[in-house]
Amino acid sequence: MDWLRILHQMFFGGLAAMGFGVLFNMYRHHLLWCGLAGGLALGVRTIGLQLGWSLEAASFAAALAVGSVVTVLQERIGVSRNILDVAGCIPMVPGLFATKAILGFFALTAPVPKNADETLITSVEFFLRVAFTIGAIGTGLAIPSLLLRVLARKK
Repeated sequence: MDWLRILHQMFFGGLAAMGFGVLFNMYRHHLLWCGLAGGLALGVRTIGLQLGWSLEAASFAAALAVGSVVTVLQERIGVSRNILDVAGCIPMVPGLFATKAILGFFALTAPVPKNADETLITSVEFFLRVAFTIGAIGTGLAIPSLLLRVLARKK
C-alpha cells in the first residue's frame, strides 16, 4: 500500500469537495464535512485501485462508504445528506475519460476523420467507463438510504 499516495488523494479530494460545497452555497462551518466526505471517498477509491479493483468497483465502494457514513452522521452534524453525498463524491467523476470521449466524438465530425473506426471504438470505451463509474457512484450513494428506509419500516 502506498500510504503517501492515499493521503495525497484524500487531501486533494477533500479540498475539491470543499470547493464544490462552496459552489453549492453550503455554510462555512459545513465545508469541513464536505472535505471529510471527499477525503473519505478518494481514500477508499485509491485503496480499491491499489488492490487491483476496476475504477468502477473502487468508485462504488467509495460512494457506499461515503453514503453510509453520511447517513449515520447526518442528524448529528445537521447537514443535508444529499448535498454532502454529492459534494463528497463529485471529485470521483472521471473527467479525463469524459474529455477523451467528447474529443474523440468531435474528431469523428471532421470532413475526413483519421482512423475513424479506432477513434469511435476508443471514444465509446471512454464514454462507457464514465457512464458506468457515474452509475456506480449513484448506486453506492443510494444503497444506504434505501436500507435505512427498509429497516425503518420493519421497526
